Amino acid sequence: MAKQIRVSRFSVDVTIPLGHRCMGLLPTKSKEIVDPLQTHGIVLLSDDDPIVIVAVDWCEIRNESYERWREVIAKAVGTKPVRVLLSSLHQHDAPVADGGAENLLNRAGLLGELFDFAFHEDCVQRVAAAAKESLEDATPVTHLGLGKAKVEKVASNRRIVNADGRVSFGRGSSSGGNPFMAEAPDGLIDPWLRTISFWNGDRPLVALHSYATHPMSYYGRGGVTYDFVGMARERRRRDDQKVHQIYLSGCSGDVTAGRYNDGSQASRELLAHRIYEGMTAAWKATEKTPISEIGFRSTPLELPFRTEERFSASYLLNRIEDDSVEIRQRIHAAMTLSSRQRVVSGKPIDLPVVDLGPARIVLFPGEAFVGYQVLAQEMKPDLFVQSIGYGECWPGYIPTDACFADKFEDTWLWVGPGCETKIREALTKVL
Repeated sequence: MAKQIRVSRFSVDVTIPLGHRCMGLLPTKSKEIVDPLQTHGIVLLSDDDPIVIVAVDWCEIRNESYERWREVIAKAVGTKPVRVLLSSLHQHDAPVADGGAENLLNRAGLLGELFDFAFHEDCVQRVAAAAKESLEDATPVTHLGLGKAKVEKVASNRRIVNADGRVSFGRGSSSGGNPFMAEAPDGLIDPWLRTISFWNGDRPLVALHSYATHPMSYYGRGGVTYDFVGMARERRRRDDQKVHQIYLSGCSGDVTAGRYNDGSQASRELLAHRIYEGMTAAWKATEKTPISEIGFRSTPLELPFRTEERFSASYLLNRIEDDSVEIRQRIHAAMTLSSRQRVVSGKPIDLPVVDLGPARIVLFPGEAFVGYQVLAQEMKPDLFVQSIGYGECWPGYIPTDACFADKFEDTWLWVGPGCETKIREALTKVL
């Protein structure tokens, strides 16, 4: 366990250039910058190796790109890559980075179709430099703050039961204009926005907010944006610029704003207000306790890759190299093959936990379903468990056993049944 805690804070602009693809597959590339994409992070310092928490306003960071971010940041601050908790917020009008996939596309003559390598490397280097520079201004941490508040009318589960009794996962992010989708119950969600804060005496330094929902109101029109969760974060930052505000998306693969969002600008602003209200209420409910130790644990996690023929190496390579196949399908094939190659190589996912005494921060991979966030809380009911999603994102959606049984299917699903057992075993080790 670690002592003599200090924290440093950093922020970096990581806005993509115009003409850059968003979400990996969206047909409309970036046309305008509505909001600047940002990276916000902290470094926790003690007599153990530093722990870094990094939140990026990007859709996903996967495979080689995820390793690149962690390795460069770790080297900059003097720690191990496993101790860099890197998380994308998962806004869709933002990039997907997967170095292996981009290399496959480059060899097929599709240079820069997934993401811009030079831009990506520039972001990595600038974030690492900012993290290193922040160490000069590290501030003592004497207290830990814990607060939570219910968020009203934002989250709803994708899963609905149709009039004929069939289960569907069709309630997407902006489906609230459909009366049936709007009237269906919320389903399984985690209604609580959780805030962990670090203090020096009575002076608040950092607020880490998390809530489980997909962070999109509307997307795909070419307007780069941090969407309603970023809007709420920025409004909260303006309340008191001395507090470093960080928002992290919870486990929300199957949770969207679908019931309460019709895809309009007005809905985006209303959703932002509701998240902001949750942040302010969690802050008001915060209770402080002295902190003198921080622990860190991580365990390797291996998830089953899909076994159907269309996920075989030969099929995918043929798709990538076939000029007659639509470009976005070739990009998808490259992302799939990149992940397959990673799994075949035997490289697991890291499942890290930061132990703060009465609280835990656990970083889940990909689009873990909200059931995993609920599971983590049920495993440690006496602790304040803050679950973060969208760490290593190669798995895409990670359904629970129940959702696999309901025949959940999507093009963004790269794992097969059996994930819940493996994640439960990993959580038992680290929580």
